[in-house]
Amino acid sequence: MLTKAKKELARLGDYVRIRTGKLDANASSPDGEYPFFTCSKEPLRIASASYDCECVLVAGNGDLNVKYYKGKFDAYQRTYIIESSDPDVLFVPYLFQFMAIYVEQLRSMSVGGVIQYIKLGFLTEAKIPLPPLAEQRRIAEVLDRAEALRAKRRAALAQLDSLTQSLFLDLFGDPVANPPKWPRVAFSDLLDNIDSGWSPVCLDRPVIGNEWGVLKLGAVTRCEYDASENKALPPGIEPDPSIEVKSGDLLFTRKNTYELVAACALVRQSQPRLMMSDLMFRFRLNPNAKIETMYLHQLLISPTKRREIQKLAGGSSGSMPNISKARLQAIMIELPPLTLQREFARRVTAVEKLKTSHRTSLAELDALFASLQHRAFRGEL
Repeated sequence: MLTKAKKELARLGDYVRIRTGKLDANASSPDGEYPFFTCSKEPLRIASASYDCECVLVAGNGDLNVKYYKGKFDAYQRTYIIESSDPDVLFVPYLFQFMAIYVEQLRSMSVGGVIQYIKLGFLTEAKIPLPPLAEQRRIAEVLDRAEALRAKRRAALAQLDSLTQSLFLDLFGDPVANPPKWPRVAFSDLLDNIDSGWSPVCLDRPVIGNEWGVLKLGAVTRCEYDASENKALPPGIEPDPSIEVKSGDLLFTRKNTYELVAACALVRQSQPRLMMSDLMFRFRLNPNAKIETMYLHQLLISPTKRREIQKLAGGSSGSMPNISKARLQAIMIELPPLTLQREFARRVTAVEKLKTSHRTSLAELDALFASLQHRAFRGEL
């Protein structure tokens, strides 16, 4: 029989039951009734459910994310399903909050080559504080409330992203269908140049202070520029200032998986001394071209236009597809009146101001949540 209170750190394997999913990722069905947990952050759907419990799910490979779930579901074969052996001793929502911190240690311990994975022993040997059940409930409730505030802020940002897309469709229509019959011109007619980046071997960490660095694909993948996605240039390697990223740049991922290639991000502001990698292009518009950068950015990331551009990607079997400069220059660009493009840019600028405010608030909430997490598991909350 398990004791109901332990102040010292406990071996997690003594208080949980761990199973693994059984299915291949191809078992999913788009119209399935139940969630199907894989190594991706968002669950897929599946027609039947093998499990019905309250648990913590840990992706055994991929990005090693952690989820809490209660109900019927199914799981991919590399997913760990962790249940409390005795709910009177270990409260599952408290376990989830612990695992949300411990996952960083799991990532550092992951093994393997291209696909990293975690061993079962990394979970069973984890050391978890086990305060009385009432205290576990209180800690979980405090962290849940803090997470709810973060979720609301993220939802507000997502709504603002949708607002920009809606503004584009309202003013210009679907670009591929082109119902207003806007004139189309070759992309090459609008460009001065397409700049290429550089990918020297970098340090396995972001830049510190005034160091030079090279952007990773993640800086552009979500079609929102993220300067934190970078790697520091090693000492002794001379940087190339000509490919330093500046405010106003329009960056494009020329090479990635078919789902992620052709991402495009507008650099609204950036820290200095960050260079493009050779998996990116930078579009330099002709100053006399009748096109607004904000309009072009939204055009290139609109779903139908992006799919059209992704079809240009080619590559040998087993390699990541690549889009050449020649193919990009040949695409046709819809060109509404410049006055309408500028009206769109004015509205987007207003939306971006709101997004900046929400991002600042979210960053503060993120810092508060991280502090609460660590205090909770040091017994200081």
